[in-house]
Amino acid sequence: MTEVLYRRTAQVFVELADTLVAGFDVIDFLQALAEHAVEIFEVDAAGILLADQRGALMRVAASSQEVRLLELFQLQEEEGPCLDCFRGGAPVMCADLSADPSMWPRFSATAHEIGFSAVHAFPLRLRGQVLGTMGLFNTLAGELPQDTTSVAQALADVATIGILNERTLREQQAVTEQLQYALNSRVVIEQAKGMLAERSKINVGDAFTVLRKYARDHNRTLSSVAHELINNRTGMADLIAAAVKLKATDPS
Repeated sequence: MTEVLYRRTAQVFVELADTLVAGFDVIDFLQALAEHAVEIFEVDAAGILLADQRGALMRVAASSQEVRLLELFQLQEEEGPCLDCFRGGAPVMCADLSADPSMWPRFSATAHEIGFSAVHAFPLRLRGQVLGTMGLFNTLAGELPQDTTSVAQALADVATIGILNERTLREQQAVTEQLQYALNSRVVIEQAKGMLAERSKINVGDAFTVLRKYARDHNRTLSSVAHELINNRTGMADLIAAAVKLKATDPS
């Protein structure tokens, strides 16, 4: 790689790092990665596949329509270097698809029809976890230089960190929302307990017992019953009757 390309590579790493801190969008991030890969490594095209929650690869980014078609064919036929890369968790280098056409016969034939003669695939991985692959495609056969493959894998690693970072933030957000919902629900339940205790002349502990039993008997959530009680909706009379009944059976 020339000095100019080294500088451009450094700029790309900075740009990709910036996407991790503001307005992160996985699809836009990976599309930018595919486009940058073509520019940095002077290959003819690049494509990125990403595994879904079930572990099935999906096409998410490509620098050209030709790569989109070839990646789609690869997934449909379940044959090709990017799939082997994902399954093995290691780079797959094919400098000449015609050298051993028996390796991926259908993929190689389609690649030649589209116009590609060489494919190099790199895993998006971190500590044994493989999220997808980045494929670099060339119209002419030939190996990539060693420094190019090293930087390509580093770029794939950065992409992996970005994806995992986004997933972690999303999971943390979901947990935070769940906790906040639980806290809000608890406030409503406390209000409902107090209201039921006051109207039925029982203590708040018994009021909570009545609320919980009513919710279970009617296959409802405790928070939804509490909301209805506060809003004086249907079920209020039943709850008060249950509370009065409880008081009658336990006069203490």
